[in-house]
Amino acid sequence: MNSPFGSKAFREVFFHRGVSLALLGSGPLGEWKTVHPVKDARFPFKGLKIKEAAEYKFVLADARTKAVLCWEEGPNRVFDGGSTEEDVLQEREPVFSRPWRGAGVAVPVFSLRSEESFGVGEFADLKKLADWAAATGQCIIQILPINDTTASHTCYDSYPYSAVSSFALHPQYIHLPAAGVPENTAYKKAKARLEALKALDYEEVNRLKLDLLRKVYEGKKEWPEVKAFTEKNRDWLVPYAVYCVLRDKYNTPDYTQWPLLAEYSAKKVKAFAEENAKEVGFFCFLQYQADKQLKEAVAYAHGKGVALKGDLPIGVSRVSADAWQHPELFHLDSQAGAPPDFFSEDGQNWGFPTYNWEEMAKDGYAWWQARLGKMAEYFDAYRIDHVLGFFRIWEIPRPQRSGLLGHFSPALPYSVGELRALGFRPAAGEDPLFLEDPRKKGYWHPAISGQKSARYKRLSAEKKRQYDQLHQDFFWNRHDAYWREGALKKLPALLHASEMLACAEDLGMVPRCVGLVLEQLNILTLEIQRMPKAFGEAFGRPDGYPYLSVCSTGSHDTSTLRAWWEEDPALSQRYYSEMLGLEGPAPVTLEPWMAELILTQHLSSASILAILPLQDWLAVDGNARYQGDPKDERINRPDIPNHYWRYRMHCTLESLIDNKKLNARLKVLIEAAGRNM
Repeated sequence: MNSPFGSKAFREVFFHRGVSLALLGSGPLGEWKTVHPVKDARFPFKGLKIKEAAEYKFVLADARTKAVLCWEEGPNRVFDGGSTEEDVLQEREPVFSRPWRGAGVAVPVFSLRSEESFGVGEFADLKKLADWAAATGQCIIQILPINDTTASHTCYDSYPYSAVSSFALHPQYIHLPAAGVPENTAYKKAKARLEALKALDYEEVNRLKLDLLRKVYEGKKEWPEVKAFTEKNRDWLVPYAVYCVLRDKYNTPDYTQWPLLAEYSAKKVKAFAEENAKEVGFFCFLQYQADKQLKEAVAYAHGKGVALKGDLPIGVSRVSADAWQHPELFHLDSQAGAPPDFFSEDGQNWGFPTYNWEEMAKDGYAWWQARLGKMAEYFDAYRIDHVLGFFRIWEIPRPQRSGLLGHFSPALPYSVGELRALGFRPAAGEDPLFLEDPRKKGYWHPAISGQKSARYKRLSAEKKRQYDQLHQDFFWNRHDAYWREGALKKLPALLHASEMLACAEDLGMVPRCVGLVLEQLNILTLEIQRMPKAFGEAFGRPDGYPYLSVCSTGSHDTSTLRAWWEEDPALSQRYYSEMLGLEGPAPVTLEPWMAELILTQHLSSASILAILPLQDWLAVDGNARYQGDPKDERINRPDIPNHYWRYRMHCTLESLIDNKKLNARLKVLIEAAGRNM
């Protein structure tokens, strides 16, 4: 179950504000006088020992005095006795007369800049970000993936969605002095040089940090705390640490090329770890430090009433410790990507292996459950990256590169007999109308770009009509029930693995079944105004967003509001007139007062969470905003393979905290929209 009101995120925010979710009821529940705080998201009745029927309602109550602050709307709920572990939150979501809605900020950890950072944002900087969030009335911080992506020790490793471990944290986020690195003259000079840079120098930052951390590690003979941490996390940590040692020893993350342990063996990995205890121990030391510092930051944020939202990438690197340790869970002969969409006309090829869902199902999706369990040690909520991948993934056979040569998996391709009955004779080759399924010979998928091919142009008008009809049916109708059934097997395994609030990234070529499943499982949707879900609309309308959604002005994959405004003057003019209701020609640039109107529009939406990029929050202030070219503030360009992820905020977090004028202005905007109670 994925109830916002029973989630860890909700409790962290509300408990800090002295509010708890509770229930009142008749008869054995206390004759409508006794407040029962809900302690367990899945089993709110656990421990009440109710033996007879009762009516009840959920309420929001003062956590200290138990005074009722807000009653649930609608008719009374009914409990008929019997089991004391009924999941009533799944039965019907509480609806309050003053529905709670929160506001938050989205920014990658690597983009943070503080007076203490060392060329890159660090976990310790989340404390200062939480201070700023609390000062402005925000209650949640959303970040990008923070797993280790170190494959080549080059800038190509900056891509945060290509982890070499789904469990290990990236060592670049370790605050060096807190790990024992002395703040001597050499340290201060390196820090000043790196912090003077406009953007992240990924290679130099990581080289220096690893060198300094290695000196700390080697300067001490025994690390009992690291040993205890290693034992607790042995299942994933030791294989990961051995992977790192071998990666560096052989100068390649491609384990198939290693002279030793090219094929994973638990027994041999254990022996290698014992024989190379010092080298393996270093990577365990790094994980201990990263884990410790992140948990300290999380605890600090919670103390400020600020929850943390992580990011669950849909894929892992082909040359990851996960794929090395569990090759049976992946289709290593395939690559995951996306069909042509808003971001790329050629589609996208992420290079990740696709999942062997049939194999994963055999142990109840244990790998996923372990992965979510680890995330829950740090986060209160999480973004399911490309949730469509749990319905179907866009699979591109190796060694093809173009996303146009992909197909959906799983899918129901057409047999040769079906196609011949329609007068089509599928054949391999360039410029195809159909692509043969790589695992099911004799079965064919319509090519996503078939209607742009030379072969299509040579078809008769009738054959074009038949192909168009078949193409439309295949991509939008044929798989709806099939994909829904598959998703309802996979997604519940994620939801029941933790108490985190699940939020989907459901953008792109979205089939009908996706919305139905997300609604059924109470998974929050993502609403971005410039990427509307209603067919034929140029912009989404925040006033019509569903309550169980996260609304935002953009994402790490889009340009910022200011940059977007300058990309297409005709579109900006249309937005100016239609969405802002303003007359006359639109300004060439997005002025602060206009940015404030757009933010107010989003904050006033019905979405339970309005999480806006940091760059867009700052756009409302002419002095606080970035003074250079707005395009510099873009985090990612999905249309550019091997994009260098290096954006850093232009000002320090300390300066934001001290900007009383800006903070007061943002707090007024948030409170005026009725967010955060």
